[in-house]
Amino acid sequence: MSTTLPPHVVPYPDHDGRPQRRAEDRVHPDQNGRPQRRAEDRVTARRPMRRSGDGVASKHGVSLVVPAHNEARNIPWVFEQIPRCVDEVILVDGSSSDATVPVARHCLPTVRSVQQSGPGKGNALRTGFAAATGEYIVMMDADGSMWPGEIPHYLHFLDHGYDFVKGSRCIAGGGSLDFTRVRSLGNRALLAVVNRLYDASLTDLCYGYCAFRRSFLDALDLRSTGFEIEAEMIAHALCSGLRIAEVPSLELPRRSGRSHLHAISDGRRVLRTLISERPGARASAAAPAEER
Repeated sequence: MSTTLPPHVVPYPDHDGRPQRRAEDRVHPDQNGRPQRRAEDRVTARRPMRRSGDGVASKHGVSLVVPAHNEARNIPWVFEQIPRCVDEVILVDGSSSDATVPVARHCLPTVRSVQQSGPGKGNALRTGFAAATGEYIVMMDADGSMWPGEIPHYLHFLDHGYDFVKGSRCIAGGGSLDFTRVRSLGNRALLAVVNRLYDASLTDLCYGYCAFRRSFLDALDLRSTGFEIEAEMIAHALCSGLRIAEVPSLELPRRSGRSHLHAISDGRRVLRTLISERPGARASAAAPAEER
């Protein structure tokens, strides 16, 4: 599978066709004192310099869960970009009326297709998580708004001790080419709520590009059926004391079709989820029940 950059992504800057070097990289002079490259440097002249400890692939099994409903036009681009570090791809089909599943199997014969048991994105994700076999689980949308080439960044943090990694469009290196005014204002308002109620310092909330250790699936205790499952995951991860990292992510425009997100109604559901799952809310709700 290729990992070519999307058309909207600007590659790392270079100079004269060569990658930039770090200050500590050494250049060996020739007999006249002018800098020259060693033979091994000339061989790798067109590739970025790496440190000896840099890794390309995770040592753990990686499952990619992709919920999809009528995404046949977008699946080919998404599947073409999946990096080699992904061991299995699970397509969760939401009773699509188009050729989503056949197209997925044509693009990636090894894809595992499962049917979600009920309506809603939350149900689809929970179905995919239950079917995943990898030690790491990555979730992303099938509409082309998330670039699969970013997956190694998420795995890097999981490999280095974090339990839950979420993408952020609001930190250096991230961004969005699909933020409407309503979505942007709603995201900032809900972000302020979660940071206040959960004593957190997150930079983004309503973005479903995440990765986590499968061993913490029970701790996440997912029950939501709709888009609010993304907020529920973060709320439960915060309450459970999981080590959370944010990585920069660029949100691209949906490649084709219409979004299934309803900003106002789904935003209300996210707000109710954040309030009902806040620290101490369950204990206070259980106390009157025990008294009865």
